Amino acid sequence: MTRCQVVAVLLLSFLPSAAAGSSLPTLVPRSTLQLGRARFSARPVLELATRCDEACVQREAALLPQDFQEYLFYETLYANGTRTLTTVELSPGEGRTERRWPRRRTRRKRQIYGTDGRFSISGDHFLMDYPFSTTVKISTGCTGVLVSEQHVLTAAHCIHDGQDYVKGAKKIKVGFLTPANGTGRPVMRWARVRRTQVPKGWIQSLNSVSMDYDYALLELRRPHRRPHMELAVAPAAEEMAGKRIHFSGFDSDRPGELVYRFCGVEDETAHLIYQHCDARPGASGSGVYGKVWDPMRYKWERKVIGIFSGHQWLEVAGEQHDYNVAVRLTAPKFAQICYWIKGDYKSCQHE
Repeated sequence: MTRCQVVAVLLLSFLPSAAAGSSLPTLVPRSTLQLGRARFSARPVLELATRCDEACVQREAALLPQDFQEYLFYETLYANGTRTLTTVELSPGEGRTERRWPRRRTRRKRQIYGTDGRFSISGDHFLMDYPFSTTVKISTGCTGVLVSEQHVLTAAHCIHDGQDYVKGAKKIKVGFLTPANGTGRPVMRWARVRRTQVPKGWIQSLNSVSMDYDYALLELRRPHRRPHMELAVAPAAEEMAGKRIHFSGFDSDRPGELVYRFCGVEDETAHLIYQHCDARPGASGSGVYGKVWDPMRYKWERKVIGIFSGHQWLEVAGEQHDYNVAVRLTAPKFAQICYWIKGDYKSCQHE
């Protein structure tokens, strides 16, 4: 077995999937500690770029279940600047299986791959049409997606740089792009945020798993009136319609416009989805969705299965591979976000 194949096996060995009807892991909060006030000293990062080599892969492969549990501890930031740290206990669900997926390798350029495949969503009708209407702007310069009547999922790096909260997070707001009703360009209407939750796996970002936990949840002060997207544990690309992912965001090179794109999945690990969807800074935090088969409704449903994070150079056997990257919603991450939304872990044991 070649060196490259060994690394591929290490990556693939951690790709989880849920068997039909299996229960999700249970995330039970254990203690809440009061922390000091946030300093809000970090600079916003609209374009996250990381590198991962064979050592990075091997470190992830060596992680134990208790390591993943600690990464799911989370910090809550309130509107008045106070913070808490909540510890959790993670119990595995039943009936979960492991599946190995093939890896496909391609070498491309960065951010925009060949002909720009993005589409600007224009016209009042299309702008307010589902799922485009679920995309919102984060005041720090990123994008988010509505995942409940009062919650927005986005990328953690849009709020926290791994060491401290960014300056704009102190009075963070969520923007709803609203049709101008024939009076000109659409306008952004802003809503205030009550609290923000970030996993410890991101906050201790000096280790190799930081990009794996690049997600955060914002709770609005008041419910919004738009439809929201449902979440799902990310399946294998082969289990999504067309093996494609889709997302819309507020790319910085098209100010005031909502930009949509779709593409095939190029590669995937336990925590990341590697793809070549065209994107620019500002699209970070977009809800990545696929058409997932819903056995209860017996039809394909659009569901958020990840969050667009940024860009990563993956170095294997001396070769560099260039990807745009989304964070996968694994079963433990789904359980955590579900608990953040519902506040009751017992209602988050099944998708």
